[in-house]
Amino acid sequence: MSALPDLTVRELQSADLDAYKALRDHALAHHEEAFTSDAPTEALRSAQSYASRLGRGDAGESFTLGAFRGDRLVGAVSCERDPRSKVRHVAHVIGTMVRLEEQGRGVGKALLDAMIARASVDDELQQLTLTVTAGNAAAERLYARAGFVRFGTLPRAIRVGERFLDKHHLILSLR
Repeated sequence: MSALPDLTVRELQSADLDAYKALRDHALAHHEEAFTSDAPTEALRSAQSYASRLGRGDAGESFTLGAFRGDRLVGAVSCERDPRSKVRHVAHVIGTMVRLEEQGRGVGKALLDAMIARASVDDELQQLTLTVTAGNAAAERLYARAGFVRFGTLPRAIRVGERFLDKHHLILSLR
């Protein structure tokens, strides 16, 4: 998959786990309010502990897409799907992250467009959901431009230090 002329978006493989972990640690350290996970706890995890986020190449499984400039992983997004039959029509977009110096250069849009295109291939998949921290204006704009709409807010969903932040729940219908 390709997005911008100097950017390549593709599914991450096990060989990309170290780069994925480095990107995740970077994102958590620089955007503590954007993620439910915290940087100190996640820093202790091994790269291999994220292997379940990588799919087996099947359209109906969980997967992670990575955006590369040359050989450098500069962004990623994951799509998780529950195997239970009653909820297989819903997938959850998680862990959208772009390196600080790459923000505002189309990486997030390229990842999200590729995620939606990949999800749309599966006829069984009807909708994508995600959460975004209230006040993360750039992320909220990105998701709105892609067609996601808010269907609710969980007040005080996360706590950063002594502050509580809400999480907006968004949905995109694929069919």
